[in-house]
Amino acid sequence: MKSTLVSLFLLLMVISAQSQQNRKINIGIEIDALPYITGGYYGSLWIGHEHLRYRAIITEITTPEFFVEDGFTNNKINAYTAIVDYFFKPDFRKWWVGVGLEYWKGSIQTDARTSTSKYENVITTAGTGYVWKFYKKFYLNPWAALHVRVAGDNKVMVDSQEFNPPVITPEVSLKIGWHL
Repeated sequence: MKSTLVSLFLLLMVISAQSQQNRKINIGIEIDALPYITGGYYGSLWIGHEHLRYRAIITEITTPEFFVEDGFTNNKINAYTAIVDYFFKPDFRKWWVGVGLEYWKGSIQTDARTSTSKYENVITTAGTGYVWKFYKKFYLNPWAALHVRVAGDNKVMVDSQEFNPPVITPEVSLKIGWHL
């Protein structure tokens, strides 16, 4: 995790230097509240041009218990994501819509917590949000998305019980970000 963050920081510095020379390109970073609330982490680096923003995201989240199938607990997901967003206004503000592809590495336990099983899924995602710039280059970004499982494990055996990763997973949260 540390080496990934250092690599992302170095990449941000290189892109920042390039961006200062060519103001047509914009870069930014975001963090999301939900993964931190559930004990995980979230990091996003993005680069944008005109109305399009391209995001790379790495996150770890524990699914809130009310979304986990009865009899199971500790549904932890590590997600690696690439998303393209379209902003209706210039300067990466106000309403946006986006689509992307995600790779989820999950782990799950039964309520007995005697063993942990692993699973992997490929997810398509579609979402929308609203970027509100509140101070200079800082912004808040409330958003919502639907994640749809398109490939991977659909049945996972855990302590002789069958867990079925959901086909559709809704998500809402709040991001805070900064950009050049």
